[in-house]
Amino acid sequence: MNPRLTLATARRVLAQIRHDHRTMGLLVGVPSLLMTLLWWIYDGGRIFDQIGAPLLGIFPLVIMFLITSVTTLRERTSGTLERLMTMPIRRADFVLGYAIALGFAALVQTTIVATYAIVVLDLQVAGPEWMLVGISVLSAVLGVVMGLAASSLARTEFQAVQFMPALILPQLLLCGLLVPRELMPPVAEAISDFLPLSYAVDAVKEVARSPDPTIAFQVGIIWVFILGLLLLGIGTLRRRSA
Repeated sequence: MNPRLTLATARRVLAQIRHDHRTMGLLVGVPSLLMTLLWWIYDGGRIFDQIGAPLLGIFPLVIMFLITSVTTLRERTSGTLERLMTMPIRRADFVLGYAIALGFAALVQTTIVATYAIVVLDLQVAGPEWMLVGISVLSAVLGVVMGLAASSLARTEFQAVQFMPALILPQLLLCGLLVPRELMPPVAEAISDFLPLSYAVDAVKEVARSPDPTIAFQVGIIWVFILGLLLLGIGTLRRRSA
């Protein structure tokens, strides 16, 4: 791996995102709009606080997964990746460059959305607000590496989008947002133990309800998933989609 090439890739991707107004709107505008809609439905209050905090860990993951999988696949279908591979750039440089760039975008996105929810929508959490933002950023990075791994398995942008219901929706149903995981049928609870979003939601819930949250275990598990998916993305990256 060449750090110079990795950073050059990251700068190129960030420049593309900065000049793509639709992607910028999806990154920042859509999560803020969804949080506003949720606040409006519940008229703020206790229910909004209970649901809004976990969603701060879910929205960034879903959006970053979609943006990453489609953007990375577009590099292959357009021939950009194949041309880059004729240069002295390795797969690790490409994947890590994308991870750094989109991870930075995730940091900006989550900080803005979380600040908006806490300051404007008056989202109340018992624990430190910085910890809520940190977990949300980590969840967004998880969405990035999931998107990188999924894009290596798709041949078209449509197939990349199809991975979202296959990979994300089961996690949404089993992460504990709708029903606490301990109240699920034993098989469903066991399956949820192997899904990364479950630990992100558990960590956010702990911060939301506890003045002194203990989330080291959940954060550690999320990092294991991030590193594992990153290695999977590097190992399965193809130059072309066909």
